[in-house]
Amino acid sequence: MAARHHSRSPQHPLRPFLLPLLVGSLAVTGVVVATTVAQSHCRGADVPLRVAVTPAMLAPVQAIADAFNHDSPTAGGQCATVQVSAEPAAQVVQDLPVNPIDPPALWIPDSALWVPTAQQLESRVTGPTPRLAEHPSIASSPLVIAASPKQAAKLTSWQQLVAGNVMIADPLSNTEGIATLALAQSLSPASNGAPPPQLIAVLLKLRNATVTTTDAAFQALQQHPDTVFSATEQSVVANNASVAQNSTKVVAVYPTEGSVLFDYPVVRVTTSTEPTGTSTAATAFEAELHSARSMGILSAAGFRDPRAVASSSWGGKDGVRSQTPKLIPAPTADQVTTVLRAWSVVHLDGRTLAIIDTSGSMKEPMPGGQTRIEVARDGALAGLSLMPDSTSVGLWTFSLTTSELVPLEPLGSLDNGVPQRLALQRAGATLPSRVGGSTALYDTALAGFEALQNNFDATKVNAEVLITDGRNERAGGLDLNGLLAKLRTEYDPSRPVEIIGIGLGPDADMGVLNQIAAVTGGKAYQALDGAAFRAVLFDALGHRPCRSSTC
Repeated sequence: MAARHHSRSPQHPLRPFLLPLLVGSLAVTGVVVATTVAQSHCRGADVPLRVAVTPAMLAPVQAIADAFNHDSPTAGGQCATVQVSAEPAAQVVQDLPVNPIDPPALWIPDSALWVPTAQQLESRVTGPTPRLAEHPSIASSPLVIAASPKQAAKLTSWQQLVAGNVMIADPLSNTEGIATLALAQSLSPASNGAPPPQLIAVLLKLRNATVTTTDAAFQALQQHPDTVFSATEQSVVANNASVAQNSTKVVAVYPTEGSVLFDYPVVRVTTSTEPTGTSTAATAFEAELHSARSMGILSAAGFRDPRAVASSSWGGKDGVRSQTPKLIPAPTADQVTTVLRAWSVVHLDGRTLAIIDTSGSMKEPMPGGQTRIEVARDGALAGLSLMPDSTSVGLWTFSLTTSELVPLEPLGSLDNGVPQRLALQRAGATLPSRVGGSTALYDTALAGFEALQNNFDATKVNAEVLITDGRNERAGGLDLNGLLAKLRTEYDPSRPVEIIGIGLGPDADMGVLNQIAAVTGGKAYQALDGAAFRAVLFDALGHRPCRSSTC
């Protein structure tokens, strides 16, 4: 995506973006060491120049490196030897902060979006880390809709893509997936920090149509010609050049809304321990990457120049067109953060126990006219729409005592013929009629924690969502010190159960909720109105930790 448009912040977390935004590990897809041709004018040890490139760039950059090495460039009289490896950008981002000894001297990701992401992660690491400097791009490729010729004839827009039999490359590790989610988010913008139902519906659909890479999507299309997915224009060229004669060729559809441009910046990665001559060698090879010879190699591989101009020799071959498509800005950091959080919510399988305060003060009104219990009810029920059928959800209430309204079961399950979602909706509708009494906050918090821990599921994210508008009022039960001591003793990092506290209204004891959440690795939020409650509930679900083996 074009460097001029990028910015970044998260999180999403991605967990999520980043989410918390926002990111899972991938194995290196290949390493190729360029051939070194020693020349008589070189002296001393070689200067190794390690270059990490996005996998789509491996073949052309390797060819450029071979020619460069053949010319036997020198760095202070020593031979500079380029070594090229194919590494997904998400993998490089994960590795750079923790691998300051032998990082690549040059890095070519498929999008400048990854550079601030890596810098942000490095800022959180103590000790020396590599320094990153983003330099001009060497190529570009627009994001397109990839489809069979028959399906391509029916498609004109991104809106049609998300409405059809769509497939998506995992957005936690593929730029194509991130860009596609951001486009979906732009079609149904978030409001009040929470995604609208239309976006959630799209994400739930995409959740069950995720593949590890776009290569897997190209393979799936051969078996299911009605499949459509997002991919770079260059990947369409590469696919069509490699498939068998009788295989289905893929057509690139250029949506009427416009295409996001993937740029391929050269990033200089500097460390205090790099060999003498590395800077000179890096500068020389970067100049070679921008040379006319290299531009020809990149064009032959299906890439456009950095300004999105295609070679005049393309002529619409291999399912693509040579005209420069309409371009739209790459997603902003806020867009990426929002959509990756939403992705985290719908993608992570969880066991969530919702515990809602029904003490007398929950009858108090909030801005907008609803009572606190009505805001809690409506927000919690709306949260159900974020979760897939495989997620387990249970509902408790508490005032002076605790009541289990709906046992913790998968949302897609049946209990005596009643779907779990329906049981939760019916129980939620009764919440206003249950209000009354005092608040046994401490005993309830511990009871919910122990219930989740006793039936811990290592394949899911186990979390207690504790919603209250006040403070503990039960005499004779646990006090705060006793609760915190119990939680510290019972918390097991190998079987993590977190407590997410949500304080509803101005009277919630946020100091206490923060302490309870912190002991279990959770987080506490305060919501002063209905819109804020929906937003913080969404944020809380998106920040659930992914510690299970299936995430």
